[in-house]
Amino acid sequence: MGADVSALPTETKAESGFLGAKAKKAFVDPLSDNNPVTVQILGICSSLAVTTQVQQALVMGIAVAVCTAFSNAALAAIRNFIPSSIRIIVQLAVISVLVIVVDEVLKAYMFELEQRLSVFIGLIITNCILMGRAEAYAMANPPWPSFLDGLGNGVGYGMILLTVGSFREILGSGTWFGFHVVPQFAYDAGYANNGMMVLAPGAFVLLGLIIWAQRTWTGYRES
Repeated sequence: MGADVSALPTETKAESGFLGAKAKKAFVDPLSDNNPVTVQILGICSSLAVTTQVQQALVMGIAVAVCTAFSNAALAAIRNFIPSSIRIIVQLAVISVLVIVVDEVLKAYMFELEQRLSVFIGLIITNCILMGRAEAYAMANPPWPSFLDGLGNGVGYGMILLTVGSFREILGSGTWFGFHVVPQFAYDAGYANNGMMVLAPGAFVLLGLIIWAQRTWTGYRES
């Protein structure tokens, strides 16, 4: 006979569903309150390097979200069979396979963009977000919440990349997704693109302002 779910405590029933409290928290928290970039301060290098254009930022965000979600789920599914002494090696192996698959898909369907992203797709393997979530969450939780945790962290990371990329492309190039958004009359009146926005220091300043704004809005304080 199956277990009588009605006999479970209220909190357990709320958390036991396919989209229970635990699953929702795993996905929603990284979007804001525990964002991997603005709160955990992870993935900063790629946030500065691939955000000169929104298209690059979007593809990088999707790539990280896919790798984080599926690596979390895979590691959670086999966590009880992984010896503690080699768990980091196993984590890297699982993540590497997924990154290689994503890279090959990009080469097949978005070759020019994959070339522009260059080494940063490969470096997803050592991205602190993936390794951090694998070690901190996937190795201690079931596959479904782990999948949502990875997806949430990937989406949270991608949201920051898109925000930084949008500001950098509009202010630095006058375009957004490659389309001109700054009207010609503005240039005729003396407006000039901000050259610093296409350089890493511009991204660093923007990212600092976003971190400050997000932490102010959520009331986050360092413990």
